[in-house]
Amino acid sequence: MDEEEWLLRHGLRPDERGLDEVRTLLEEQIRLERRSQGYGDTLLMKLCCVQLFHAGRLDDVPLIWRAKTAGFDAYCSIDVQLLCGAGLSRTNAYLESRQDAESRAALERLLHCEEADDFDGFSPARQSAQYVAYYA
Repeated sequence: MDEEEWLLRHGLRPDERGLDEVRTLLEEQIRLERRSQGYGDTLLMKLCCVQLFHAGRLDDVPLIWRAKTAGFDAYCSIDVQLLCGAGLSRTNAYLESRQDAESRAALERLLHCEEADDFDGFSPARQSAQYVAYYA
């Protein structure tokens, strides 16, 4: 399945069942990309992250981070803002509350990006509008 087929199947805001399928596909693509760069479809991975971003669930943040860090191409393709579907401050608080190394790394990256003004004018709604325009 490619990015276009997946988008037609689920849209940018999948229902509950669709979100489960998004998570399953994203995990599969992460495994492929970590096995060897280029095995995973990073465009499809990004779309899955956009779909999870629209759901705005904090418990998806670690999965989105794993996707972003699956390989160089994924890191470049998957915007750090996709971690923040629930909002930047809520995402930071969520990551601060977790004790695992992955969450600490994601939080450090978010804080660094904030300092670099990568979140100037950020809101989930504004970011969503950009993705809606991109995938239209």
